[in-house]
Amino acid sequence: MPPRPHLDRFAMGLMVLLCTVWGLQQVAIKLANAGISPVWQAGLRSLGATALVWAWASARGVKLWSADGTLAPGLIAGLLFAGEFALIFWALEFTTASRGVIFLYTAPFFVALGAVWLLPHEHMRRAQWAGMALAFAGVLALFGESLLLASGRAWIGDLMMLLAASMWAATTLTVKVSPLIRVPAEKTLLYQLGVSALVLPLLSLAFGEPGVFAPTAMVWASLAFQTVVVAAASYVAWFWLISQYPATRLSSFSFLTPVMGVLAGGILLGEALTPAVFAALALVGAGIWIANRPSPAR
Repeated sequence: MPPRPHLDRFAMGLMVLLCTVWGLQQVAIKLANAGISPVWQAGLRSLGATALVWAWASARGVKLWSADGTLAPGLIAGLLFAGEFALIFWALEFTTASRGVIFLYTAPFFVALGAVWLLPHEHMRRAQWAGMALAFAGVLALFGESLLLASGRAWIGDLMMLLAASMWAATTLTVKVSPLIRVPAEKTLLYQLGVSALVLPLLSLAFGEPGVFAPTAMVWASLAFQTVVVAAASYVAWFWLISQYPATRLSSFSFLTPVMGVLAGGILLGEALTPAVFAALALVGAGIWIANRPSPAR
């Protein structure tokens, strides 16, 4: 069983910070897309973050080569991680970002469903399901209007996003049920970054992307933020949290990420902040609170 059955204030605060960082990543990707192809960008990010996490782990004396039974699950997690991002970027060739985010953020439900069989000690109560549904309603309030627009081939991208969500959840569950749960977060992350650093550039070439086509200081700064803050620092923190707290409760916080992304776009890029944004934030916040309330004492 995980060392802590509930999220404490530290874990909640750290999850809010991480969701804010991941929301800012959406802005950084938009800015970097102006000069670097999406999948190539993701590959460069993984390559740079691999070097950074490796250096950090080496400086801290983290054992990366010990025979601890993590090779097979680590490679599986790495392939799932690479497949998730490849599908997300490829899906945007067919569907819009506003439609895609709805399907991508079904991932917490996949985690909860998988936990029914794989993590019986993280059993979800009805109140937790209700909280997650309320938080997802917040995402729908923000992006749901896009589902009513003419779709054309958007269903192809929607299905890709749904598959990416299942891969995101599968990565989380793989970590929770395998020996990866017992090793340092740096090693868990390095499996995923290392595999994606190899796979994503090859996929970019297969897609015929131009790669780096209009480098500017802003483009490189955006890529640096994704590499250092997101892919290295925040993901180490995320996998440490997974090893210490219930995955189902942590996953409920991920609904904050798209809302934070819209808020960041409004503040940093001057995009419109409509009343729906704040309604969504209220719904997501209420849903997270309900999903993470401790079970009543019997």
